[in-house]
Amino acid sequence: MIVFDLACRNAAHVFEIWFASSADYEDQKARGLVSCPYCGSTQVDKAVMAPNVAPKTNSRREPVSAGTSAPVPAAANVPTPAQFKEMVSKLAEVQAKMLENSDFVGTRFAEEARSMHFGEQELRPIHGQTSTEEAKALIEEGVPVAPLLLPIRQPKSEN
Repeated sequence: MIVFDLACRNAAHVFEIWFASSADYEDQKARGLVSCPYCGSTQVDKAVMAPNVAPKTNSRREPVSAGTSAPVPAAANVPTPAQFKEMVSKLAEVQAKMLENSDFVGTRFAEEARSMHFGEQELRPIHGQTSTEEAKALIEEGVPVAPLLLPIRQPKSEN
């Protein structure tokens, strides 16, 4: 498979399309099968593309733009795999700390949350399971709920 950036001549829309090969692109274009997804024009040509070629070493280098020798800055605020792993680990620690004094109520979560919200039982931290639709209904009713960011094991479960 190969991807081409294409541009329509009518409105200068730029888009990408995948083809089985360069020959497949040429064949489809000749038969009028390649068209702009924005305006429908079949007057399209390949747009200028600058490939991003990875270095052969394991070192992390800045990519270089085609036709220049100036490095292109790496994507801003994109963590490395090690940084991402550390962030998720810290998030898991915070979530575990939050759940230390929380009661797992399983599938009774919506029922328990409503009961506490309407004063039918004493407030306490809980966590459990509910459907997306039920969670939306709780929010619409003003019940303060939030999803857990990371999955958890149910108490007394073995993995």
